[in-house]
Amino acid sequence: MSNPAATTVRPEVRAFFDEPTNTASYLVSDPETRKAAVIDPVLDYDQSTGKASTKSADAILKAAADAGLTIEWVLETHAHADHLSAAPYVKLKTGAQVAIGEHIREVQKIFRPVFNATDVSGDGSEFDRLLAEGEHFQIGALDVSVLHTPGHTPACVSYVIGDAVFVGDTLFMPDYGTARADFPGGDARTLYRSIQKLLALPPETRLFVCHDYKPEGRDDYAWETTIGEERKNKHIAGTSEDDFVAMRESRDARLAAPLLLLPSIQTNIRAGRLPPTEANGVSYIKIPVKLAS
Repeated sequence: MSNPAATTVRPEVRAFFDEPTNTASYLVSDPETRKAAVIDPVLDYDQSTGKASTKSADAILKAAADAGLTIEWVLETHAHADHLSAAPYVKLKTGAQVAIGEHIREVQKIFRPVFNATDVSGDGSEFDRLLAEGEHFQIGALDVSVLHTPGHTPACVSYVIGDAVFVGDTLFMPDYGTARADFPGGDARTLYRSIQKLLALPPETRLFVCHDYKPEGRDDYAWETTIGEERKNKHIAGTSEDDFVAMRESRDARLAAPLLLLPSIQTNIRAGRLPPTEANGVSYIKIPVKLAS
């Protein structure tokens, strides 16, 4: 395949780690033009009280302002199931476009009936731009190439920006493994093939993950590695496709649902917006309830 990581421009990358959701967000900028993008920003949300704040997003915005950066894009790697997106807030403060993979349409259609979310379009129009496999756009002088990397969700994309790739939940650090594939629309075999697409990038490509859970034996959180190191990933190295699928499906069957699954999905399929306010001016997160037979 071609070498999308080959470029004369190396992006500056600053990570912001949200420990309550184990999420890494990124401020990615072009050192020449000072144009920037924010990848996977977090809206702070307290499940027990229903209160949200913009503390995490404000830290990113302050860092951008201090560095003289102009944020032009908010890039979502997928509709997250473990944190609420701060994309609308960053857009409000900067005028940035909010982009996501075009297969968000499938995710919206899966979850719209689950929550009776009749306001959700199903065509992705809540987002400013839907991105397709192989599409390119610019952050200043930086070329951004879009890789469709489904498996965790149908809409997952990875962003190749200069010598770096931002993979969302498709891969974790090499000592932790890979994403779950048991959410509606997920598929372990598809995930394996998406990972192979990523591992075909040049080995020196910097790779940035969306989550880290500090596995046993490691004292600190980590979010940056390389394609070369990921080829040694504990779930991938020396593993056939069939063996990976068997491992992933067995592992996923034992995993609990993410703590913020229900509020996250409801907001993130709306491009990070809360459900419409009701007659009393309050927005409500729905919890589907099914009585056991």
